[in-house]
Amino acid sequence: MATTLGKLVELLPADSHHLVNCPDPAAVAIADIALDSASLPENGLFAALPGTRTHGAGYAADTPAAAVLTDAAGLAILQAAGETRPVLVVEDVRAYLGVISAAVYGDPSKELILIGVTGTSGKTTTSYLLEAGLMSAGHKVGLIGTTGTRIDGQPVPTKLTTPEAPTLQALFRRMLEQGVTHVVMEVSSHALSLGRVAASDFDVAAFTNLSQDHLDFHPTMADYFEAKALFFRPESELAAKRTVVCIDDAWGQKMAGIAAAPMTVATRGRAADVSAASPEVDPTGAQNFRVTLPGGASLEVSLPLPGEFNIANATLALGAAIAAGVDTQAFIRGINDVAVPGRMERIDAGQNFIAVVDYAHKPAAVAAVLDTLRGQVQGRVGVVVGAGGNRDATKRPIMGAEAARRADLVIITDDNPRDEEPAPIRAAVVAGAREAAAELSRKPEIREIPDRAVAIDALITWAQPGDAVVVAGKGHEVGQLIKGVNHHFDDREEVRRALGEILPTTSEMTEEQA
Repeated sequence: MATTLGKLVELLPADSHHLVNCPDPAAVAIADIALDSASLPENGLFAALPGTRTHGAGYAADTPAAAVLTDAAGLAILQAAGETRPVLVVEDVRAYLGVISAAVYGDPSKELILIGVTGTSGKTTTSYLLEAGLMSAGHKVGLIGTTGTRIDGQPVPTKLTTPEAPTLQALFRRMLEQGVTHVVMEVSSHALSLGRVAASDFDVAAFTNLSQDHLDFHPTMADYFEAKALFFRPESELAAKRTVVCIDDAWGQKMAGIAAAPMTVATRGRAADVSAASPEVDPTGAQNFRVTLPGGASLEVSLPLPGEFNIANATLALGAAIAAGVDTQAFIRGINDVAVPGRMERIDAGQNFIAVVDYAHKPAAVAAVLDTLRGQVQGRVGVVVGAGGNRDATKRPIMGAEAARRADLVIITDDNPRDEEPAPIRAAVVAGAREAAAELSRKPEIREIPDRAVAIDALITWAQPGDAVVVAGKGHEVGQLIKGVNHHFDDREEVRRALGEILPTTSEMTEEQA
């Protein structure tokens, strides 16, 4: 695809911009756009944004781009450096980055069925369920989310849950050129607030739930909700054509009141357009349940994922598929074998207890995972949990409290301390756990073990036949961020290693019991 700087300028309000070094914008060909100065070819538009430490305009000399898009501060930097290429200056680059990026790549989302999933928990699992169901229904599917990007099942490297607008629009174009018909993507509150999905033509927006998270970015829960609501308010420029809302929590009920004619989804007996009945759960955690569809028809669903919250995710995915016009029978067949990396992922090395790795890194998610495991076993429940640095500090004691209320053993450890000292982070989680434990008749054991690998060893060593243990926080992630360095660390690898070291003991215990 190719356009010109002149055509891009025509998309902007007359009083929102001005051009520098550009007597004939129609003569400046633009075929790409990027924020990364190192990845842009000669006919590209370099988008120079202000950063937390430096301004992107300082890197303009490193790119062969045909022109630069920036703000007044960026222009000052460019002029001081003697920049002679055309410069498109706007007050706020992010305000127009989406529409410009979409135009550069020919508005590809308008030719795709685009389904966005937002909410606090469940976005990744719901997206995986949608991908599997859509592929089962015969569609070629693109997936964009926390665990990466896939085109027809093949991985494509990306960095953010929702990529920046230039990368996102380029991905849409690439997917379209490879025959993709449907795209499923996680849409974060950051993406909505920062305009990453602006000018993306969403056919369906789906809402999972809302609980405390990202309050380092959003001042309050109300502000967090309003960011999500941009996807559902009819008057919003980001609103999807059709909306599907899970109304299991109060935030979902509020969102359904905002959206225009939403399809509602429920799993707890509340009246809704799509509702799931109580499941039958087998010993592996797999669940069989019946879903009632709009009009009264019903379907049997077999879901290999444990947890009531995954019934909500599956029902929401089905609702989104219905809203997108997908064959429901074919869709349901596709979710029978879904596995989501790091989401209630069982690690089985022949041990006689359940070991799970999960991405739960917020209070409600920790509570949901532990409630699920408690319902699956007759024995005890143990958890390794921590909290991230440079993120919402108010949720740290709450995470400890939720763990203590539900687990028999709570091991508090480091989880991506980033630029913070890890000891105070752990101390906040420990304080919350101990305060909650003091109010319980059942007193959980609370340990603090800074080294995450040692914490996992302790959890696995503690487990006995019939117990369930979970390592929470990282899920699919394979790094521990400490002082700017990403050290390789995979909870799944560590759990397998720990299980391998204790398996002889486990086998002996099984034989003695027999």
